[in-house]
Amino acid sequence: MEKTNDNRTKIIYRQTLDSTAMAANTKRAMAITAKFTNLTFNDTDEVRALFSQLIEKEIDESFLLIPPFYTAGGQEISIGRNVFINQNCTLYDLGGLEIGDDVMIGPNVSIITTGHSIEPSQRRNVTIGKPIVIERNVWIAAGATIIGGVTIGENSVITAGSVVTKDVPSNTVVGEILHKLFVRLKMKL
Repeated sequence: MEKTNDNRTKIIYRQTLDSTAMAANTKRAMAITAKFTNLTFNDTDEVRALFSQLIEKEIDESFLLIPPFYTAGGQEISIGRNVFINQNCTLYDLGGLEIGDDVMIGPNVSIITTGHSIEPSQRRNVTIGKPIVIERNVWIAAGATIIGGVTIGENSVITAGSVVTKDVPSNTVVGEILHKLFVRLKMKL
């Protein structure tokens, strides 16, 4: 049985109707994302059509994704306008993934809303999904990893190779592996 607690965490237990539905959605997503493999930068219309099919929503014509691309779901992804996703990105969206307008996602970025229990006896029995919100005009640089349960504030930059496990305030540059806040940006908006 799927449970959702007060902070929007989804918990899906193994060998339930919810876990069967999750597995079916993963198979559906993998079949769709496999079609991205043979597409190129010049196949933007086909990429947009496949991505719309994947997330089961129409996306804006300004959306640009460079294949390959990977996901284990798709139905919990929400995409704004003028979003750019570079090649070899992975988006796991069971917990819910909101990507705002004007977001740029660099190559080899992993945005992972799902995980498992740290308790060894439960690790294979439970899938946990925590939402990720990426607000407007965020840049996530190459190789960064965003872990479920965080919000990345408007105009922020996540530097290459960073691992984000905590909320990022608006107008902030975050770097290093342990989520160090470097500087608050002073921008003229």
